[in-house]
Amino acid sequence: MSKLGLVVTQRQAYKVTTKRKHSDSVADNVLNQNVKPALPNQVWAGDVTYLRTNQGWLYLAIVMALNSRCIIEWAISKRMTVSLVERALQMASMLSQRGQEILFHSNRGAQYTSKQFQGKGIIASMSGVGACLDNAFVERFFGSLKNERLLNVVYLTREMIKQDVEQYIRYYNHEHLHTTLSDLTPISYEKLQSQESSCA
Repeated sequence: MSKLGLVVTQRQAYKVTTKRKHSDSVADNVLNQNVKPALPNQVWAGDVTYLRTNQGWLYLAIVMALNSRCIIEWAISKRMTVSLVERALQMASMLSQRGQEILFHSNRGAQYTSKQFQGKGIIASMSGVGACLDNAFVERFFGSLKNERLLNVVYLTREMIKQDVEQYIRYYNHEHLHTTLSDLTPISYEKLQSQESSCA
């Protein structure tokens, strides 16, 4: 690496971004790091991350299908509220109406433990306190987004970063190869399983 002039850029360490209210209930860690479920739309995972612009912060919530690593829903807002994660999870209610039970794994942030969020057609699973490895694939996606697309870019407006996030998610679903998916993209992996794709 020194001969080629290559330098490793360390990713920022994981930080706890939200804390639950003590009155809110916490679900057991049902997933227990079983990150490769056999069937599509069986297990989803989600989280929220911060995005900086010159106009102020934006908050991005995603829902990832762990079977294919596909980002099936996402939402972005100027405020980190329960409605933000609800919008990202809106497809779950549609699937649950068709009798499909979905396990949804998240951290213990206030948005996910709130009474308003619970009971959205999902079975809740939550990471341990400060255990970022319990939701490692979502954290890895956020790291890839920020290091491959957003790093060292000064976003003057919220709209500019929103467009870049949308383009990156499209790239991630349709072009990004995963070794855990036999070097296929999330979309290609879902098609290989002969299932109807639920990706954006």
